[in-house]
Order: sequence, then C-alpha cells, then structure tokens
Amino acid sequence: QVQLVESGGGLAQPGGSLRLSCAARGIVFSVRTMGWYRQAPGKAHELVATITAGGTTDYVDFAKGRFTISRVNADNMLNLQMNNLKPDDTAVYYCNSLTSLCPWGQGSLVTVSS
Repeated sequence: QVQLVESGGGLAQPGGSLRLSCAARGIVFSVRTMGWYRQAPGKAHELVATITAGGTTDYVDFAKGRFTISRVNADNMLNLQMNNLKPDDTAVYYCNSLTSLCPWGQGSLVTVSS
C-alpha cells in the first residue's frame, strides 16, 4: 500500500526556518523523481521543488534561494529545508512522486506568522 507521511510543520515567525520530512512507503522510492507541493487555503496544489533519483534539484521561483530539497534513498525519506519563511509560505505541504502521482498524504501544515 502506497503511503506518504509528511511531518515537521508548525508555526514559524517571518524569517524563521522549518524542516519538513516525508516518509514514503509502498513505492520504489529510489528511482522516482520526487517533489514537494503546497496548498494554501482556497488554492490548488502548487509545485515547490523537485529532486530526481540522481539528486538533481529544481525550484519554482518563490523557493529559489530559500528552500532546499533533499532525499535519503536508503531511508525512503524526502526533506525540505525552508529558510527565511514569509507569511505567503503559509500552506499545507505535501510530498509526492512526479514519476507517477501517488495518493496524497495528509500533508504538514506550515503557518508563518508573527
């Protein structure tokens, strides 16, 4: 059974940092291009960052220079380090496979507020 479990969200002040993690179960994680998405209230999912099986990363403009995506294939783990957080980063963050979309997990809520 495919399962994606996100964790690490919470409340951060503007300029603060959070680190998200995603545990992937039931898929051959190491061969998949993986990504982080987010969904703000009332909006659709939007892609944040991607990482290929070989570790090549890509970021959407708002994430460049602030977010870092990484993976540990041996542990089936995907991470997202978020620095210099802004109120507009407030959203539920999800991981998923870009190679073949999996059922969405519950996500991890990130709230950026003073």
